[in-house]
Amino acid sequence: MMKLLKYPFIILWRIWFYVLMFCTIIVLSPVFLVLTSSDRYYHQLFWVVRNIWANAILYGMGFIPDIKRDQQMEKGKSYVLIANHTSMTDIMLMLRASPNAFVFVGKQELAKIPIFGFFYKRACILVDRNNVKSRTAVYERAKKRLDNGLSICIFPEGGVPDEKIRLDEFKDGAFRLAIAYQIPIVPMTFADNKKRFSYTFLSGSPGVMRARVHPFIETRGLTTDDRAALKAQSRAVIYRQLRDYGKDGKPTENRKTW
Repeated sequence: MMKLLKYPFIILWRIWFYVLMFCTIIVLSPVFLVLTSSDRYYHQLFWVVRNIWANAILYGMGFIPDIKRDQQMEKGKSYVLIANHTSMTDIMLMLRASPNAFVFVGKQELAKIPIFGFFYKRACILVDRNNVKSRTAVYERAKKRLDNGLSICIFPEGGVPDEKIRLDEFKDGAFRLAIAYQIPIVPMTFADNKKRFSYTFLSGSPGVMRARVHPFIETRGLTTDDRAALKAQSRAVIYRQLRDYGKDGKPTENRKTW
């Protein structure tokens, strides 16, 4: 009975997420139009998206970011940012977790979302994972961004895995890129996003969203032959933290689904 009583509130809260996301984009759209008109404005765009849009979504939904950093990013230095991918809120939490401006490498399908997709394709690097030519083109577009002092963010699971999977296998893209340009990997673990706002509609709740920024993994001197080892090392760091979060008395989700 209690579950039935809470469902109307969850439905309204879920709807509020989409209302909040699209209303903030509409309000900020004049600013976004100007700042996405040229790459030279990207740092200003990132500031607005990180400090206004992401905060409005997270705090407007009752999510409180709690970010622990084992290492600080150097201002003006480029990195490849990676994290486990469990929720639409991963985008907002990643924005809060990185003080350095970065560009998302994301799936092309998101460009079809009304309003959001218009600015998404102007600001991000889009990839069709089923198209070899599209995947290859990512490297050229990423190089341009890296040359401008930006970082790159890729969710290496290649999509949001089944909710029963703690951490899916990683795709190669992030690690090929990091090795090709000899820049550090920044692994991050998002502990609570799946519990707070999963893709199961009648689920979730406001609360703390923990993120851990792990020590960076250097790629200087590595070659393509080291790609598999680098991928395995990066995944192990995130996996261990997810496992430890589940043991601390504050499980990130129903333990039976892990």
